[in-house]
Amino acid sequence: MKKIRVLIVDDSAIVRQTLTDILSSDPMIEVMGTASDPFVAAKKIQDEVPDVITLDVEMPRMDGITFLKKLMSQHPIPVVMCSSLTDKGSETALKAIEYGAIEIINKPRLGTKQFLEESRVTICDTIKAAASSRVRRFTPEYKVAPKLTADAVLPKPTSKAMIQTTEKLVIVGASTGGTEALKVFLEDFPEDSPGIVIVQHMPEHFTAAFAKRLDGICRISIKEAADNDSVIRGRALIAPGNKHTLLKRSGARYFVEVKDGPLVSRHRPSVDVLFRSAARYAGKNAVGVIMTGMGDDGARGMLEMKEAGAYNIAQDEASCVVFGMPNEAIKRGSVDKILSLEKIAKEVIRLCD
Repeated sequence: MKKIRVLIVDDSAIVRQTLTDILSSDPMIEVMGTASDPFVAAKKIQDEVPDVITLDVEMPRMDGITFLKKLMSQHPIPVVMCSSLTDKGSETALKAIEYGAIEIINKPRLGTKQFLEESRVTICDTIKAAASSRVRRFTPEYKVAPKLTADAVLPKPTSKAMIQTTEKLVIVGASTGGTEALKVFLEDFPEDSPGIVIVQHMPEHFTAAFAKRLDGICRISIKEAADNDSVIRGRALIAPGNKHTLLKRSGARYFVEVKDGPLVSRHRPSVDVLFRSAARYAGKNAVGVIMTGMGDDGARGMLEMKEAGAYNIAQDEASCVVFGMPNEAIKRGSVDKILSLEKIAKEVIRLCD
């Protein structure tokens, strides 16, 4: 079986060596070379094109974002951004996703044996997902400003003192390619949408920046989930990186529990954990959505949701970056409907109405 060839681009010799050791431990991956900056990387690519590039965000001579834009506009190659655990680095790395990067990983650092092993699993799985993903060419977008109505200045009059409450909930799981897929999905929801809880596989400290980014462009409120947050209309909660997030219910109130725990389906947060809790506490009041991602996280939990009476939707292969997670859910009989990314939100809204 042909190995996945990886080029590591990072200005730190220690990081380059650590990543080399981690990736070389997987029999399916081969490190074809390393580069201290984008200029060295460009020369290496001319001689041999890698299957995947790991790219540092901040480097001398040329930063990773500038190199990524040049690369994806001229010669698209699957790129995994390698970023430090900082708020600034998180927001910059998320910007890279818009330019065509497949995924984000934390820079490996020293820790306990368990921490290093979990990092190895996550990093190697991310490289494999990137190698099998659909790469898109980056082209600058020129958007026409939307035609506004009077609603932008003054809301329509209503005789209702408040929006009628509902117990319908939307439970979502996504992984590789999910950051952009969730943007498309969430932008379609109106302000009075049912409460949404999301697990997107993403490193610790990145989910807060991701939620903030989405909150600024969507009509609904979006935040990183905190323990005991209520699931309410007009708001989406995104599970924090490196923490499991569960749906719970007390009387008529739905809320989330954020907790530590082992990797489940090789992930933390795990879609299976969220989906199982939704099966237990929401049942037929839930609409489940499984989106682009490698592996099978969420397939088992989604079947439990269906058995509890939930209606489940999977993203179709054509619109997925990686069809792994939806495909596994479909094969298990967990899914009621398969839709393209652009149609999922409209169907969810219809079901919840």
